[in-house]
Amino acid sequence: MTGNVHLEDTTPWVRRWLRAEGVIAFAWGVVIWVLLNQPLPLLLVALLLPDLSMLGYLRGPHAGAILYNIVHNWATAGLVLLIALVAQSGPLILVGAVLLGHVGIDRALGYGLKYPTAFQDTHLGRIGRRR
Repeated sequence: MTGNVHLEDTTPWVRRWLRAEGVIAFAWGVVIWVLLNQPLPLLLVALLLPDLSMLGYLRGPHAGAILYNIVHNWATAGLVLLIALVAQSGPLILVGAVLLGHVGIDRALGYGLKYPTAFQDTHLGRIGRRR
């Protein structure tokens, strides 16, 4: 991809749908967590853990985007939940719930998958102020 990604590249109408989708996914992550009788304060801490993938940016924007996008997408959360259900693993279901909730809240807040150009360039548009 060349050039900068601009927020207006994604229409407001589509962004509203993507944000609503994020809210629903976040809610499902919380529901799964609660159904497994886990304390909500622990969920608040666990929801921050996927952002450790931003450490990939220490290796540069391309490596950072790859690691960030592996962690911050629906497919990873779905795959973890599927494996957890097949393996009947409660702890792995919690990991899937955290991923689902984290990706959901990120999308609801307008944070998207990253382009390798810069951390601020996402599939939902550029985050932060333009220079």
